[in-house]
Amino acid sequence: MKRNNPEILFKNHFKIYILIKDKIIFENELEKQNVEYYCDVENQPTFGNGIRYFIQDTDRIILDKIFTENGIIANTETIPTSDYRDGKKAMKLYLKVGGIVIGIMILIMIIESLQK
Repeated sequence: MKRNNPEILFKNHFKIYILIKDKIIFENELEKQNVEYYCDVENQPTFGNGIRYFIQDTDRIILDKIFTENGIIANTETIPTSDYRDGKKAMKLYLKVGGIVIGIMILIMIIESLQK
């Protein structure tokens, strides 16, 4: 069975977009589940929405399982989504850095007041 199979384009298929960060996990799971797919990375103008995959309609149930078990965010052309978990991680980092900076400033103020 071919994995990256362009013949899927001539069968009943659908398109999904996978975020670049999930590409390796997604393709590995497709291989484990023996799911045929076609990924046309060379023909995509941008990767803003993710990497486009063509999958047979008959494999939808397997894909749902792959998405839920691995926490992969997928979208279609009509329903774009984003991984909001990345935003949460960035916000936590900003809060930590801000807390550290404020803590250092308070320590400096305390040390200066004790030296006077």
